[in-house]
Order: sequence, then structure tokens, then C-alpha cells
Amino acid sequence: MKSFIKNYRSSLILLTAIIIGGIAGVVFGEKTSIIQPLGDLFLNLMFTIIVPLVFFSIASAIANMSGMKRLGKIMGSIVLVFLTTAALAAIIGFIGTTIVNPLEGTDTTAIKELMENSSPEETIEEVSFFSQLVSTVTVSDFPELFSRSNMLQLIVFSVLIGLSTALVGEKARPITEFLTAGTAVMMKVVKIVMYYAPIGLGAYFAAIIGQLGPQILEGYARTFILYLILALIYYFGFFTLYAFIAGGKDGVKLFWKNALTPSITAIATCSSAASIPVNLESVKKMGVPKDIAETVIPLGANTHKDGSVFGGVLKIVFLFSLFGKDMTSISSILSILAVAFLVGAVMGAIPGGGMIGEMLILSVFGFPVEVLPIIAVISTIIDAPATLLNSTGNTVCAMLVTRLVEGKNWLKQAFVKENSAV
Repeated sequence: MKSFIKNYRSSLILLTAIIIGGIAGVVFGEKTSIIQPLGDLFLNLMFTIIVPLVFFSIASAIANMSGMKRLGKIMGSIVLVFLTTAALAAIIGFIGTTIVNPLEGTDTTAIKELMENSSPEETIEEVSFFSQLVSTVTVSDFPELFSRSNMLQLIVFSVLIGLSTALVGEKARPITEFLTAGTAVMMKVVKIVMYYAPIGLGAYFAAIIGQLGPQILEGYARTFILYLILALIYYFGFFTLYAFIAGGKDGVKLFWKNALTPSITAIATCSSAASIPVNLESVKKMGVPKDIAETVIPLGANTHKDGSVFGGVLKIVFLFSLFGKDMTSISSILSILAVAFLVGAVMGAIPGGGMIGEMLILSVFGFPVEVLPIIAVISTIIDAPATLLNSTGNTVCAMLVTRLVEGKNWLKQAFVKENSAV
């Protein structure tokens, strides 16, 4: 209970600081630029953390898969379920933004001027699709992986390291322990830096609003309302559909009978990680086998976040609208969906962990780092409903994985085993 209160309080403090910063920006205007260095300090700290954090977290998650029972079949089913549900979330989110654009009618002249002043123009050479693909996922020299501008390449490298460590097995146990310890250390570093987040983000947001004007605040209100509508549709509509696919009418009844506690925990803690114990208990009550439950729930807390995918779409569309970028071409739509999908996998399972995904968005689309606080605010205002979808969504995904692994009669078999045990 104490951890619930602590996590919820930290989110409220961050939100309060951002609100105060926004008010200061409106009241004092461009004078707020005097406190921008306080925000720069926070951004620099986060930028220095991102490379080792992404490497350790992804590599260790994959490296620790080697001891799971029925690994091949379970992992194949998990990949299929996670990819399918996340892709649907990205598509639904994008459809929502085409119906209601958060920044429709907003004057974006100020932000365009900010971009021009902070980001010098670069000559863009035309390259073939395959050349662009190669440069997107790889670098020509190892040291280049340590640049935050090469996040996708770093993720690919981290996956290879984790997979190789898992395949080597027992001989690589020291490497696995090193990666696990590295993840724990980096998470602790993030936690320490996040103590400064209210001051840093509050100061930076005040400076941004001072330069851009209060008109952008209306865009946040529209974004929050749009997100709530999407979240409610997905929570009640698609979770019910997933439960029906997994176990028919009985599956739907069983899911909603046990979904309340995980849902309340997710909203109260704003943390997928903090919700893991409750989710494990709930999915076992749903008849999910122990080995599947203990694989899907922890792995899902780190790599499957449909709510974060929704948020990723909204953030990207928000920035595209600010900078006047085209969102109608096929390539733009596919890039938005793909990056939003990826953001849902790399965002940390802790309150405020969205900073990683936000920096990935800036890196991939080439937005100036000065706009990071702009989309960081979106993470804060959608934190609770996003965690609800992220965390509770893993419980219904556990049912879908069980359906694939155990067959269509898994629910009946589960209760037969339960009754025989009694």
C-alpha cells in the first residue's frame, strides 16, 4: 500500500510542477527563458542515461529467457499475440487522430520558428530504400552505437547480444548476471534523476510556453480527451473481444470477473512493474498455467504496452502537426505506426519511463531536442489510463497465449485440474 501511495504521489507532483510551469509561461512570457538552464540540466542527464539503459534492459530481458519451460512454443505465441494486439492499437490510435486532430486550428508559427532557430538546415541526399534500411538498423562502427541518434541500431545490437547470451546457456551465466545487474543499476540511476524531474520539466515547460504562447495548451486538452475515448473503447471493446477469442463466452465472464483488481492497481500505481504481482495472481485465477503466467506478465510489463502505443501515435501526430509535416502519404502513415509500435516496446515499466520512447521519437523523425518537454507533458497527463491498458492488457494476452499453447479446450481443462486438486 505504501508503494502505491508513493508512486501515485510522484505522478501528482510531476503533473503539478508541469501545470505550475505552464502557468508561469503564460504569465511571464519570454522572461521564463531565464530558468531554461534548469530544464537543460534534466534533459542532459536523461540523454546520458538512455544508451546504457536501453542496452541493458533489452539485452537482459532476452538473455534471461533461457530457463523458461516450453520456451519455443510459449515465446512464439507471445510474439504473435503481442505483435497483433500492439499493431491493432497503433492502427486504432491513428484512426482516432485522423478523426480528431489534437492541434487542429492551433497556430504553430511559434514552434516552427523555434525549430528553425535550434536546428540548422541540413542537405538531405536521396538514397535507395534498401540503403536507408541498412543505415536505419545498423552502423558502420561500434562506437557509433553510443550516440542517442542511433537508437534503432542500438536496439538491434542489444537484441543480438541478449539472444546470443541466451543461446550460449550456462557458460554465459556471468554475462547474464552482468546484464541483469546493469539493468538494475540503470533503473536506479533513472529513479535518482527522476527526483529532479519536477524542477527540470517544470522549468523547461515554463520556458517553452513562454516562447510558444498559451495556444498550445488547448492541444493538450484535446489530446487528453481523445486518449480517454480511445482508452475506453479499447478497454471495454477490444479486451472483451480478446477474451472471447481466448475462451468464448466463459472466457469473457472469467476475464471481467478477475480484471477489476489489476485495473485498480494499474490506475493507482501508474506502474506496470508494480502491477506484476497482482496480475500474476489474477491470471492464475483465470486458469492460465503457471509457466505461461510467469512468462507473459513480467515480459509484457517491459515489452507489451498497448496504452503506450496509443500514446506514441498521439505524440508523433502532435509533433507532425506542430511542424506541419505531411501525414497523408503511405510512407508517413507507415512510419508513424511503426515508431509508435516500437515506442510501446521500449518504454520502461516505471512511472515516467516514457522518456525513453519520447527520445526515440525525436531521434527517428529528427525533431529538435527542445521539444522533448512538449511530448513529455502528454506522457504525464495520460499516465493513468495508459498504464491501465498496458498492465491489464497483459492479463487478457495471457489468456490468448494459453489458447494458442494449450488448445481451444484450455479453459475446461484448467477447471478440471482445479476441481481434481480440490
